[in-house]
Amino acid sequence: MKFSKSVLFVLGSSLLFCAQDWSGAATSGIFNQAQAEESPSRKTKRVPAMRERVYGQLARAQKMADAGNAQQGIEVLDAVKDRLSSLNSYEKAMLFNFYGFLYYGIDDIDNAIANFEMVVSDKDGITDALYMSTLYSLAQLHMQKQDYIRAEQALKKWQAEKDGELTANEHVLFAQVFYQQKNYHKALNSIDNAIAISEQNGDELRENWLILKRAAHYELKQPKQVTQVMEQMVRLFNKPQYWLQLSGMYGEIGEEDKQLAVMEASWQAGYITKEEDIMTLAQLYVYHQLPFKAATLLQGAMDDGSLTVNLQRLQLLAQSYMLAKEDDKAIPVLVRASKISDTGEFDAQLAQAYLNLEQWQQAIDAAEQALNRGGIDNVGDMHLAMGIGHFNLKRFEQSLLAFAQAEEIADVAKTAQQWSQYVEREKGYQMQLAQVKN
Repeated sequence: MKFSKSVLFVLGSSLLFCAQDWSGAATSGIFNQAQAEESPSRKTKRVPAMRERVYGQLARAQKMADAGNAQQGIEVLDAVKDRLSSLNSYEKAMLFNFYGFLYYGIDDIDNAIANFEMVVSDKDGITDALYMSTLYSLAQLHMQKQDYIRAEQALKKWQAEKDGELTANEHVLFAQVFYQQKNYHKALNSIDNAIAISEQNGDELRENWLILKRAAHYELKQPKQVTQVMEQMVRLFNKPQYWLQLSGMYGEIGEEDKQLAVMEASWQAGYITKEEDIMTLAQLYVYHQLPFKAATLLQGAMDDGSLTVNLQRLQLLAQSYMLAKEDDKAIPVLVRASKISDTGEFDAQLAQAYLNLEQWQQAIDAAEQALNRGGIDNVGDMHLAMGIGHFNLKRFEQSLLAFAQAEEIADVAKTAQQWSQYVEREKGYQMQLAQVKN
């Protein structure tokens, strides 16, 4: 996990505040910051003073860094380091602290860490404020290097010396370290502490905190808790992706009614723009027995170009129309699909639609086309469709022939036999009626 420089030292109270940039404004009063007031609960520590000549060299190095010449600043510090044995403990700490700044400024994190480690190596020779903030900053630098074990070690050492309770931001840093080490329960405990403190103080919850909490619940396979976090994120941040993710989570935990309600609200709010999300909403409509809504959605999306046309989508559109008893609207969709399909699948569906509309000859033609093209699962149904079509057109012999073929197929044999018997009776009746008329 990467941290921006502006984030890295947000919580430190030492010179590391100045590592954000190299402007003169950022570094004004830099030496005074090093003398940060100790916590009232700590015994005042006396440290050696910085001598003028050392101050002058460090200030010179800082000035070069401010001007964008960090490497020259490092060379000035090297000259001071050559006389390391003549420096007191505080001057040594400040030297290494400046090294850390300069190396961090040129993105040499390894050298920055090494020098900040030197700062805290002599705890008794520096102020508690400098010691504590440097430890905290080391933890953040280790995180930037994705060395989460050392980050946790630095944080725990810092926490052991800290007066008072952790702040919300400090809990979050612990949560990030725990999460990256796959210690998701500890991560949740820390992030929940941060949220509780923030709410107690009346502060607004930060979005990235909830993202981290959601991720930890997800890794622990806790979909209900993930859903609860998503509900909170929708309320607080109202982002389109959170609405869609919440809908998906409702589906995962079996609350399909809420899944549809959130998805439909997302559509009405204009949050649904991706093709896969349009398809998801259409499928939800069908699942909830709202096929006309599904058809209206799909047809509109295809017409305005927001949904690319393919066989799968034409299939769902036609199915939706037919489930909604809108066979006349399904027919042009099925005709379009048939033209681009390699099989008779859509011709078979056309045959059924034409039967529903009592367009007998079209049903016969579509069924024959389906059988000729092949690739269909319901061969028997096509023979039945042809038999029914011919029967309604008073073509009894052709009808009986079609039903005889259907009787050879186990799935529809019984139905075909019943139809054959019915056709035979109707055929006999029509013959008798003709004789009477003659």
